[in-house]
Amino acid sequence: MKSSLSGGTGERGCENEGSDERSRTQQPGIGIVAQKRTGKRSLRTRFWRLCLSGTALAGYAGVAFAGVEAEEAVTARLFTSTEMITSSVIIGVISAVLLSAVWLIRQKGNIESESREIRTALSDANQKISRYHSLIADKNRRIVIWDALEGQPEFLGQLPAETGAPQQDGDFLAFGRWMKSHSAGELEKAIEKLRGNAQSFDMVVETQREEVLEAQGRVSGGRAFVRFIALNNLRAELAELKIERDRLLHSMSTFQTLLDAIDLPVWQRDREGKLAWVNEAFGEAVEATSPDQAVREERELLSTVARERIRASATPESPFHDKISTVVHGNRTFFDVVDIKSPDGSAGMAIDVSEVEAVREELKRTLKAHAETLDHLATPVAIFDGERRLQFYNQAFQQLWELDIPFLDSKPDNSELLDRLRAAHKLPEQLSWKSWKENTLAVYQALDTKTDLWHLPNGQTLRVFATAHPQGGATWVFENLTEQVDLETRYNTLVKVQGETIDHLSEGVAVFGPDGRIRLCNPAFRALWGISEAEAKPGTHIRGLETACAVAYDQPDGWRRFGQMITSFDDERPSSQGTLELRTGLVLDYAVIPLPNAQTMLTFVNMTDSVRAERALTEKNEALRKADALKNDFVQHVSYELRSPLTNIIGFTDLLKTPGIGELNDRQAEYIDHISTSSAVLLTIVNDILDLATVDAGIMQLNFSEISLDDLLDDVSIQIADRLQESNVTLEITAPANLGTVVADQQRLKQILLKILTNAANFAPENSIVALKCWREDADFVFSVADKGPGIPEELLNSVFDRFAASGKGGKRSGAGLGLSIVESFVSLHGGKVTIDSRAGEGTTVLCRIPSAELPQVVAAE
Repeated sequence: MKSSLSGGTGERGCENEGSDERSRTQQPGIGIVAQKRTGKRSLRTRFWRLCLSGTALAGYAGVAFAGVEAEEAVTARLFTSTEMITSSVIIGVISAVLLSAVWLIRQKGNIESESREIRTALSDANQKISRYHSLIADKNRRIVIWDALEGQPEFLGQLPAETGAPQQDGDFLAFGRWMKSHSAGELEKAIEKLRGNAQSFDMVVETQREEVLEAQGRVSGGRAFVRFIALNNLRAELAELKIERDRLLHSMSTFQTLLDAIDLPVWQRDREGKLAWVNEAFGEAVEATSPDQAVREERELLSTVARERIRASATPESPFHDKISTVVHGNRTFFDVVDIKSPDGSAGMAIDVSEVEAVREELKRTLKAHAETLDHLATPVAIFDGERRLQFYNQAFQQLWELDIPFLDSKPDNSELLDRLRAAHKLPEQLSWKSWKENTLAVYQALDTKTDLWHLPNGQTLRVFATAHPQGGATWVFENLTEQVDLETRYNTLVKVQGETIDHLSEGVAVFGPDGRIRLCNPAFRALWGISEAEAKPGTHIRGLETACAVAYDQPDGWRRFGQMITSFDDERPSSQGTLELRTGLVLDYAVIPLPNAQTMLTFVNMTDSVRAERALTEKNEALRKADALKNDFVQHVSYELRSPLTNIIGFTDLLKTPGIGELNDRQAEYIDHISTSSAVLLTIVNDILDLATVDAGIMQLNFSEISLDDLLDDVSIQIADRLQESNVTLEITAPANLGTVVADQQRLKQILLKILTNAANFAPENSIVALKCWREDADFVFSVADKGPGIPEELLNSVFDRFAASGKGGKRSGAGLGLSIVESFVSLHGGKVTIDSRAGEGTTVLCRIPSAELPQVVAAE
């Protein structure tokens, strides 16, 4: 039995060892784990074998003791049964112990021998495990192992860092982060099938760093594992070529599918020029049932001449590209043909442009018509193409910018055109020309029309519309808003000025619509009638306004008559005006003025002060008129009354001086001289007063005659001689040899000269010279009188021509102050001008200009 049990165990051990060995041969990783499990199972088998051996030995000892008892049956009769049993048990136990000890000693040796064998096998297994781990831990591969479908993965080995694979286990399975999207997707699907359906796979994946990895998926011993291997050298190149081949095949399939789907004939030819492949559109164009039939029967789309032309002109560097006409389904069709040549043949495509050609011709005709229309427009228009070059401009554009036609015909760039206009100072001045130009040219990328206002240096204002074309380019339209802007500016200014003017007018103004409702009124209107702004707000009817104004004016024909005139439907609305006197004492002048659009303006002018002033002025004027009449009567009466006694006094004085009356003593002669001088001065004053009164009354008339200026100067020098001699002053006359004549009043002109010379002699120092200079300027007679007197202070220069403004300071005689006033009056009557240039302590110069008048025409009686 022992031998049988041991042999069975040994056979199972051999069988296990053989199976373990086969497992190691097929799958090294899984074999190591299986070997460990087999060792544990062998120890358990030997333990049970030991127990069974002990049991068999005990049974064998019992049988031996039974034989001894049979042989010694005779002896047993000598002892009692109890002693026999006890002795038997003791002897049996001792025998069993001895036999067990012997067996245990033998088994101990066997166990120690087996233990040494097991330790040797374990050491060998550990060495193999280390060797396998060193092989698996290669940096060019990494293994991911799953124990079960839902188990946590185990990672072995690493991949090179240059592949881009994460070194951390948790990040490694996030394939989408370090692999290309298509590789990551395919790998995740393959792993899912591997773990779910035990479906192995072999594939090549690409990392985001353009590195190639080989992925192998397997299932063994209830475990799924994926091995990632970094390929090097030829294997990597082979994998890359495989990927590129798959990509090219996929691309070719995609392009063929695309070419079959498009409605454009496409073909491919071999080296001999025969059709190798055509798409569906080519087959339909040549009326074939399928593309294969068109290839087999060599049905050609283009004519022989066209094919020969393509073959002769197409080269690998320069493909053929031209329009060719052919017949398709019985109709003449135009194709835009592109044919490329390669070492293995050629390929081509035909684009049906028949409709495009028709549309192009129609577009040409339309553009020509539009160009002719735009050329006759007054609005400047310019069209630029996709390259921003000028393609069209009308006459208004050329006239607006005053550009040379040859320059415009050279199709300048839009930027170049703007630079030229800026150089000619025809564009608005900008702080940053570059930014402005870039913003202006941004219209070519804009989706909407851009509008801008250009204020040109020449005063023009342009509204610029720039619209980009969908196919490229832009259209520029320049609308001249100069007149419109000017009109709007003037209109807005006028409205504003009118509004401000109306609001600041002292006259009350109110405008009513045809419905009798107020449109506007100024503050003066409300102040005159004593009403508030709410009572006269826009929209108030004239009846409401009548009620508000009844406090100040309640005449029955007042505001009621205004309302009838404002709301009247007559075609001709007459204006009206008049005067109102309010209870407040105000006197108003009103005016009802019809306006366009059936509106009416009602104005009120406060005439209270004017009426009062008018009344006062009327009364004062009447008093002045009476005073003036009294003055004239007084002057006329007194002058003539004074002139008669003065004439008598002067006559009797001269008579007393004659020797015939008798001799006078010295005192009497001196008194007679004083009387004569005073009488002459008094007569001069009276004559001056009469002359001024005549001038003021406007009744003085000049007696024009042709005067010899030389004779006039001689006469004046004689008359002024006595006065100069009295003042001990010398008169120096400077004049050309022949002054000619002048048309003037001889008496008044002589008075002018005498008055000025007398005034100069009066203020000239003794033994000084009074200079009289005369000359002609065209027809005018000009003279100046200069003295070396004390001069006139600056504050008195403005009053020297005033009446009775004489100053005796510095003069030898004091007068009434009428001399220069009479001079100014007589010079003004002649249409001349008199000026005085004087400085204190430097003397005085009087300059007079007497224009020559025209002699009155006397019509002779027939």
